[in-house]
Amino acid sequence: MENTENRTIPEHVALILDGNGRWAKRRGLPRTMGHKEGCVTVEKTVEIAARMGIRYLTVYGFSTENWKRSAEEVGALMQLFRFYMVRLLKIAKANNVRVKMIGERSRFDKDIVEGINRLEAETKDNTGMTFIIAVNYGGRDEIVRAARKMAADLETGSLKKEEITEQVFASYLDTAGIPDPDLLIRTSGELRLSNYLLWQLAYTEIYVTDCLWPDFNKEELEKAIDAYNKRDRRFGGVKAK
Repeated sequence: MENTENRTIPEHVALILDGNGRWAKRRGLPRTMGHKEGCVTVEKTVEIAARMGIRYLTVYGFSTENWKRSAEEVGALMQLFRFYMVRLLKIAKANNVRVKMIGERSRFDKDIVEGINRLEAETKDNTGMTFIIAVNYGGRDEIVRAARKMAADLETGSLKKEEITEQVFASYLDTAGIPDPDLLIRTSGELRLSNYLLWQLAYTEIYVTDCLWPDFNKEELEKAIDAYNKRDRRFGGVKAK
């Protein structure tokens, strides 16, 4: 963690981007316009977080449950995803950001999978902030997939059951090698995790704001970090150093 202007900057911030639909409804706009504006906010937040010294930023882009939305809305989200992957590549290169996707990407169309792979490949050597996007992601699904991979290794003998620890199990998750979030920010005032990073958020500080995601800005991020700085960080009753 870095200390900027007497403020400790959390190493890893996770975000649940909620409120795009409500933002659009309040303005008499279609939900897709809310999602589009939300993508613009993601772009701005990546640049702001990188400049603030946050080392890892994870956003909930598209959940496993989002497929249940109308075909029209899902289709519009996929088109937005295609468009903003190209923009994100430019932003990542300009800000020395490394991009990583977590989730089960095989369900996406071939061109989207290729776009994801390109984003990761062309930014893998960047040394600044790591920007992690959870797409077709669900915390329970991630844990099940990890358990299946572990079971396969147990069958082949490359892993012994007595070797299984929390650290070993974590190495099978999508977030292997990434530190757990220090701070989770959820916009729009909802008080639930929504199947997001269920393993990783065990000791994460949670901050909820009524601000709808498209309206999220630097000031809102600073408010969340200020609130984080006032917390007495403890892990299982042991105060964090």
